[in-house]
Amino acid sequence: MPATKKILIVGGGFTGLTAALRLSADKNFAITLVESSSQLGGLAAGFPVGGTSLEKTYHHLFLTDTEILKLVEELGLQEKLIWRGSSVGIFRDGKIHPFKTPLDLLRFAPCSFSGRLRTGLAALYLKHKKNWRGLTRQTAHDWMTRACGRSAMATIWTPLLKGKFDRHFQNVSMAWFWARIHTRANSRSGGGGEKLGYFRGGFNVVTTALENEIRQRGVKILTGATVEKISGDHTAAINGETVPFDFCLFTGPSPAFAKLLPAQESLNDYVAKLRSIEYLGAVCLVFTSDQNLGDFYWININEPDAPFLVFIQHTNFIGKENYGGKNVYYVGAYLAPDGKVFSLPDDELAKLWFDYLKKMFPAFDAAKISERHIFRFRAAQHIVDTSYEEKIPDYKTPLPGVFLSNFSQIFPEDRGTNFAVREGEKIAALIRQENAG
Repeated sequence: MPATKKILIVGGGFTGLTAALRLSADKNFAITLVESSSQLGGLAAGFPVGGTSLEKTYHHLFLTDTEILKLVEELGLQEKLIWRGSSVGIFRDGKIHPFKTPLDLLRFAPCSFSGRLRTGLAALYLKHKKNWRGLTRQTAHDWMTRACGRSAMATIWTPLLKGKFDRHFQNVSMAWFWARIHTRANSRSGGGGEKLGYFRGGFNVVTTALENEIRQRGVKILTGATVEKISGDHTAAINGETVPFDFCLFTGPSPAFAKLLPAQESLNDYVAKLRSIEYLGAVCLVFTSDQNLGDFYWININEPDAPFLVFIQHTNFIGKENYGGKNVYYVGAYLAPDGKVFSLPDDELAKLWFDYLKKMFPAFDAAKISERHIFRFRAAQHIVDTSYEEKIPDYKTPLPGVFLSNFSQIFPEDRGTNFAVREGEKIAALIRQENAG
């Protein structure tokens, strides 16, 4: 009978949970999953609102999210998944403009007519373009400027790039941009509008189902546990204790992984790659209110002086009857984690953002807010520049038995629960192969 192999998984997001699910099918693996926070789920972790669970950062599924949809079916959660049409607007020139259909684009007055036409043609081209390799070394800013013109850049694309990537916006690879347009354009149902998916009870229903399944299979789960070091002798320091492993999988941000690895020459090049990947932080403000602030689900904020990127009325997507009759809102921004705004005290940040909401919605009354929550994430979005492919770290590290799987490795695609599940499947297969080899 084969000897039991100890597997340590660091990180309880969807990648770590999926990897644990797949690896726990092997009875010869003894698996421990370690999560530094008090709960599982990663960026999709939930918190209680209106008698149910809501994500700390806004989440939904696309029709193209095939990996997580297969997992949902496997877990028997199909009846909890609902699909709804999306409603998108752009706040520009002091007004919210519908931005859902090609006709909405043609009516988008802040942009010149030629810019609107060129933008529509560019989106159609990117939707059907399958080979993105030639776009890697081109910046999204330059490519889209050539394709759409300066008016479209000023009113549509540059504000979105700046909101997503802050000071790095002019260096973002067009391959990344292609992936974003390609995914959204293909998440349309039979010629209709964009369809998005969400779970009754929030994404926490998936997290809970995964947790229950892997616990039943004998996976040991430690929350509130800090990994301080991963050593070359197949041990890790966790909350001051030495924990042996045969295989270790780290699923957190690349720079955090670099800090845990030992200082040895064989790792120098790998660690340099990890440290070369820059990240922006994210801040999400969630609030509930009796006030209804319009008909849109998702509003991109394209004004040059806007302090945040997006305003989401979640209950225009999933009805307020699911949240005790309250309207649920997100306000979100990507920010430098060492910047002033990221570290503002909660009350100051809320005032800054609520003052701007008053500009968008003159009837908005902060005094009518029932509850308010602010969540900060220091490493939420990696910077995908034109040399990014050279920075991507291998899944298998030079340290024997140690693996990495995170969003920095899925270029040109971006973050998302679907890719987290896909990467969990992939890394589990690699570890099984390594064990068999």
